Amino acid sequence: MTTATLPDTHADEGGPGWVRRNRMRLAPLMFLAPGVLFFLVYVIFPVLESFQISFYRWDGLGAREFIGLENYRELSTDPAFEVSLVNNLKWLLLYLLAIPGGLFIALFLNQTVTGIRIYKSLFFFPFVISQVVVGLVFTWFYDPTFGLLNVTLEAIGLGPVNVLGDPRLATYGIIAAGLWPQIAYCMILYLTGLNAVDPEQVEAARLDGAKRWRMLWFVILPQLRPATFIAFVVTIIGALRSFDLISIMTNGGPFGSTRVLSFYMFEKALSEYGFRMGYGAAIAVVLFMIMLLFIGYFLWSMWRQERMP
Repeated sequence: MTTATLPDTHADEGGPGWVRRNRMRLAPLMFLAPGVLFFLVYVIFPVLESFQISFYRWDGLGAREFIGLENYRELSTDPAFEVSLVNNLKWLLLYLLAIPGGLFIALFLNQTVTGIRIYKSLFFFPFVISQVVVGLVFTWFYDPTFGLLNVTLEAIGLGPVNVLGDPRLATYGIIAAGLWPQIAYCMILYLTGLNAVDPEQVEAARLDGAKRWRMLWFVILPQLRPATFIAFVVTIIGALRSFDLISIMTNGGPFGSTRVLSFYMFEKALSEYGFRMGYGAAIAVVLFMIMLLFIGYFLWSMWRQERMP
């Protein structure tokens, strides 16, 4: 008489059989693992390292010297840092104009208009060109001798204006150049969001008498919250790391009046005037905290709105 043996349920624990049974759970983790690894190595680790370096005096090659909060104390009395911080606040406030600008252009392009594809191509064009090209184009546009801006001003009887040579106007001229592609980017985000708007809600609102601004405010915009969030985050990040346009158009001048934190960080840490890695890291930490403050506030506002009945 033979006795039946029960299968050993733990024989293949952790082996190929366990992998086959849990492949639906493992598949998304395997796809996410490379992205998470790259994010940790190239984003989280450099951020933590910047915090650490900001407490040292270091030229990037020799030994580090721990100096505590000395770099931050020097920042508090550095007039160039103050100018850079004020300019970054100007960038933040004025760059946010790209969000409503992109929204209204997207609303226009979402209509059925003759030649709409041509209009879409024209508005989309700034997004696909390099920031360096944008900087060169606007440098020529602002040129006081042959630039299109001054040619137009002279045609209507106004004198030439040296936008990039005037410390009072240069920062605003660069911000205007940056808004050109940023509005195009926000427009693309909102065009994508408008494709996901529920037509039944729009039709129900029309039956209730909602038109124009009421339709936009109470029906369209609430459904565009995801696109608005992405546009807000990308615009803030773009405003705070506005380096390339400044480098191409003014190189921080005239007289350092167009410096922002990212450009000043580069000057102190990596340019021929600097090699002060600790001081540059302190500037980077301040820039990171400003970015975190704005994005965190917007995330909290969205979370509070989602919790409201």
